[in-house]
Amino acid sequence: MSPIFTFFSGLGLLILFGWYFATDIPSRKRWLGLTLTILVTAFCLQQAIPPEKNIRLGLDLKGGTSFLLKLGDSGNDDISANTLDQAVEVIRKRVDAFGVGEPVITPQGKDRILVQIPGLDAKQVEETKKSLQQVARLEFATVAPGGQALIQQIESGQIVRDPSYVIKDYKTTSPDGTEVTYKLLVKKRPEISGDHVKRAFAYFDQRGWGVSLELDSQGAKDFDAIAARHQGEQLAIMLDGEVISAPTLQASAYFGHASITGNFSEKEARDLSSSLENPLRVPVTIEETHTVSASLGSDSIRSGILSGVFGLILVTIFMVIYYRLVGFIAIIALIINCIMVIGSLSMFHSVLTLPGIAGLILSLGIAVDANVLIYERLREELDAGKGLRAAINSSYQKAFSAIFDAHVTQFLTAAILYWLASGPVKGFALTLTIGIVASMFSSLLVTYTCFDWAFHFNAIKKVTMLHLIRAKRFNFLGHARPFVFASIALVILSIGYFTWRGPANFDADFKGGDLIVFSFKEKVTPDQVRSALASTHLDNSVIQSEQVAGREFISVRTGGGHAAELQQILNEKFPSSGLVFEQVDHIGPLVGQELAYKSGLALALGLLGIFIYVSFRFETSFAVGSIIALLHDLIITIGIFALSGRELSLIMVAAILTIAGYSINDKIVVFDRIRSGFRERGRRSIAQVMNDSINDTLSRTILTGGTVLLTVVALYIFGGPVLNDFAFSLIVGVLIGTYSSIFIASPIVLWWSSLTTGGKGLDAELIETNAESKA
Repeated sequence: MSPIFTFFSGLGLLILFGWYFATDIPSRKRWLGLTLTILVTAFCLQQAIPPEKNIRLGLDLKGGTSFLLKLGDSGNDDISANTLDQAVEVIRKRVDAFGVGEPVITPQGKDRILVQIPGLDAKQVEETKKSLQQVARLEFATVAPGGQALIQQIESGQIVRDPSYVIKDYKTTSPDGTEVTYKLLVKKRPEISGDHVKRAFAYFDQRGWGVSLELDSQGAKDFDAIAARHQGEQLAIMLDGEVISAPTLQASAYFGHASITGNFSEKEARDLSSSLENPLRVPVTIEETHTVSASLGSDSIRSGILSGVFGLILVTIFMVIYYRLVGFIAIIALIINCIMVIGSLSMFHSVLTLPGIAGLILSLGIAVDANVLIYERLREELDAGKGLRAAINSSYQKAFSAIFDAHVTQFLTAAILYWLASGPVKGFALTLTIGIVASMFSSLLVTYTCFDWAFHFNAIKKVTMLHLIRAKRFNFLGHARPFVFASIALVILSIGYFTWRGPANFDADFKGGDLIVFSFKEKVTPDQVRSALASTHLDNSVIQSEQVAGREFISVRTGGGHAAELQQILNEKFPSSGLVFEQVDHIGPLVGQELAYKSGLALALGLLGIFIYVSFRFETSFAVGSIIALLHDLIITIGIFALSGRELSLIMVAAILTIAGYSINDKIVVFDRIRSGFRERGRRSIAQVMNDSINDTLSRTILTGGTVLLTVVALYIFGGPVLNDFAFSLIVGVLIGTYSSIFIASPIVLWWSSLTTGGKGLDAELIETNAESKA
């Protein structure tokens, strides 16, 4: 699709959105809602279809190898933006020489480059490693006079080529902008090395764009000697043996300063100057290597699709059984939500990875969460005796603030994760962020428009729902102490066990190392692999059996730099088992250290953002209660995760921040109800208002936790080993978060407020807030 069409389509949709929220005329709002729903759905479908063309798959889904390269030696080299850009171009040319399809080469941070190449076999992986780590060669070599006529005579056999020369292709751009390839007869032995280049920069004058070149003293002397002998002839400038420019020597002496002119565009001039000044002379090291076979990637796709379909089926069954007719409206919104996420990923040309599929599945639970909140409000309005139309309008109005606040806090954590993450986790964060925005659209605009048209055609006259909890008289605050003490004990035990376990808590993503995953034709067990490694120095390797889409694999984790040796040992020990190495990963220790730093930074920034937002929207005591309860949820989740013998990995960073976003979502809904309760407090005490609010939201808290669990359990069962730890932590996090929303967060708010206001409690904060609002 044309970018211009996409821009004006987006602008048109934005205008319609503004018109929809600005108008108060019911019929106009109904038609605008329908138009927006149809246009957004159609636009996203057009972007996503056909999926095999518009959705790019990550290497973990289609197979291939990724390399994380670091420029410089131990951080001692000053890597400029120009050096990084030039390194990307040099590496791109080297990768293109392999003839592979659709390589992805992108800068990562200030001094790293991520190279993703599909379809490499084991031999090509080793060749690529050597090629990527080579220092680039910049050279100047003379070109034999005679031009294309001489080349034609040599190729036709009329004359014999001088063995000291070689024919090379030179690609350049003609004045009309088309790419032209010439052949040059270039001296095999270059006259000058690129080491003598002191400075090169692009400039613009009355003749157009050019490149200025400055040489050191020895380079200037050698260059003038060449110019004196070959004035009027071409000089080939070569990078890694490829001709990147072939200017003509116009003078017999340059005294260390030369200008290269021609029909350059600005980009061509800057690229050439960058190649001359920064020909990738800094050392290049490979810090990470990930190899996934195409068969394992296709299995991961099947696992991801199965997880999504099964999760959608479970949510559909629940919504239809529990909410009946209005449950169907929620499912329509849910389907549109999925279309929007997939269409947005296609429009942004995002790479879909296995964690990205997890983000899509998780976004289903988030979307259902908002619908449950609206429907539980609708139940209360109907119980209060309101008519159906008035009850629906009131439920959307009263639920909006809670939905908005919950989505904003989830968006904060997802955005921070996207900012600090890299690789597949970045894909997860992007998918989740898009899912949060789509959830707002589908749960508020799409479902309301469906209700509006149903009333217009008189198709809905009565709403019936099941009721999870009818009695709402439990004194949560009065019985808070036992739960708080139990939580404190769990937090202390979690911290203690995690500390005692030490380095065993972290996998290779954090501490570096190698991972090999292999399949087999004849059965091989983990015990057999342990026996095979018992007599080697790899006897302390972690060996596990895994299953993906019904296929059995064995994974072996060992120290860094032993992957090739381990493969050789396994092939020798099991020669007739038909071993196929489906995945081979290497992660350097420096990457693990930076990952640990970024993980901690992401969590700290996420908590800070939540604290600031909740303080702004509610009160400081609510923000303190949110953060303390949130830390409670995360610490206990990590403790249970460690107790299960699992290891923290890169994807677990995403899981922890996702748990934080979901947990604060739950608590904000309770706090929103408490805030509403204070406005209608009457003669009730602070504790009574808070108890009533917790009881009023109890069904919703349990139901939303349950719907998210439906999608996460599907991910846990069908997602395969890569997402098993991720799903397990989310299951634990959702359960603990639901518990703390009910029993922990509100008591902390009340106690903290009493502590900071000299025993006056929330009354003091409310009086102060009301005074400020009146002022």
